[in-house]
Amino acid sequence: MITLDQVYILVGLMFAAFAILTLRDPAHPTRIRSALFWGLLAGSMLFGSYLGGLGNGLLVIALVALGGLSKLGVGKPETTTTEQRRDSAARRGNWLFLPALIVPVVAVGGTLAAKHTGWGEVLLSSTQTTLIALALGCLIALIAAMAWLRPPATAPLHEGRRLIDSIGWAVLLPQMLAALGAIFLASNVGGVVGDVVTQAVPMSSPLVAVIAYCLGMALFTVVMGNAFAAFPVMTAAIGLPFVVHQFGGDPAIVCAIGMLAGFCGTLLTPMAANFNVVPANLLELPDRNAAFNGVIRAQAPTALILLVVNIVLMYALAFRF
Repeated sequence: MITLDQVYILVGLMFAAFAILTLRDPAHPTRIRSALFWGLLAGSMLFGSYLGGLGNGLLVIALVALGGLSKLGVGKPETTTTEQRRDSAARRGNWLFLPALIVPVVAVGGTLAAKHTGWGEVLLSSTQTTLIALALGCLIALIAAMAWLRPPATAPLHEGRRLIDSIGWAVLLPQMLAALGAIFLASNVGGVVGDVVTQAVPMSSPLVAVIAYCLGMALFTVVMGNAFAAFPVMTAAIGLPFVVHQFGGDPAIVCAIGMLAGFCGTLLTPMAANFNVVPANLLELPDRNAAFNGVIRAQAPTALILLVVNIVLMYALAFRF
């Protein structure tokens, strides 16, 4: 049976390989610091369950210190040239998207199989099944791409290091912000936020509660940088006590659309660096700061329109079932 522990081992080995390749790259501008950063992250994935709370806390502090000193830098991995990549893309066309499509197909199919078939229950653990299926999808997509394109055996590691260098410390933001959301929930920040909101906005009708919840999800996501961090706080503050319990909203619909409202805030905030900084870096746009601001400006109209749509959908659907 594939478990989440095995997924962590796989990811840890990947980051360990990035650390070793970085350390062996003499052209890397921050070779030692970057290798240490990725090595510590590998240690977290491989040995985090044995380090305890104090050990993991010290490891996170070390990661923050290394990432906060300055940019981690971009190395010179062994890779193809821009012209070679263009030629390959021209020859294969849209078929190049096939390995990427394998990932969601396996993730969804594996999750459904684990819940509704006997062999799925044997293959995948019932704990964090979707995450395990996602990792399995990535592995199958990699095998398919290697068999089809036949690159050098070390190409996935070199290309992975190239991408991870471009992303830098922002790769850790989703994990850290989700953990921060869990800490806020445990410390009853949701209750405090709920008291503040009800003092400012009396929850006199379902529409008012829906607007407060969706706007709160978007605004708290702007502050936190991640809808997963905002979700437990705003759902505990407004979603469950008012939209669900007081006015009888369907919890599945309320939570699903509430998360989408939070994603609207993700499109509007510089705190969501993994969404709004990373594209500018990966596309290697010439002026990264202007490109970063340009990403948010381009996304803002869509985010605001979708936020209104989510409010309408929640009000129209959550109280009908």
